[in-house]
Amino acid sequence: MKKGLIALIVIVVIAFGFYQWGVGFNNTAVALKETSTKTWANVESTYQRRNDLIGNLVKTVQGAADFERGTLTDVIEARAKATSVNIDPTNITPEQLAQFNQAQSGLSGALSKLLVTVERYPDLKANQNFLELQSQLEGTENRINVARDRFNATVEPYNLHIKKFPNSILAGFLNFSELAYYKADAGSENAPDVDFDFE
Repeated sequence: MKKGLIALIVIVVIAFGFYQWGVGFNNTAVALKETSTKTWANVESTYQRRNDLIGNLVKTVQGAADFERGTLTDVIEARAKATSVNIDPTNITPEQLAQFNQAQSGLSGALSKLLVTVERYPDLKANQNFLELQSQLEGTENRINVARDRFNATVEPYNLHIKKFPNSILAGFLNFSELAYYKADAGSENAPDVDFDFE
């Protein structure tokens, strides 16, 4: 009888230990993933700020009647494309990030072309609204970089938590999958070519 009671106690203690491990793993994974999800929302918020500023920039530039319409059209179309790409923050995959990054890169390229082309328009360059918007855009680009870095910093502890053994066993069982890191565009390590020859 004593042996049976001891065996039952041992089983209960072991079961309780597994239960505590499972609860601890799950709650930590949920908290870490929620932090990453919130941080991704901050990344999207900084991109939204840029999109809003671009709308104002385009309106200001349109005031210069002789400005190239094609350049403005490129910016407007790239902005529309960038805002059409959405990511599920609870299940960020490398494919989603690549698609998002491609759309945002297209917008960055069109915007850079617009700002370089503005060099030909002294009246526009002297416009206070334009100068303020240009300054806001530069600040926003910095915010975007900071937000992306912060997102990557929150992905790391979550991914480590679910990949380490024995947590990896529970991660698969409880459907916790790895989150993708935000990566730079291919070729972004190279300095961009800027051509100021408008002839």
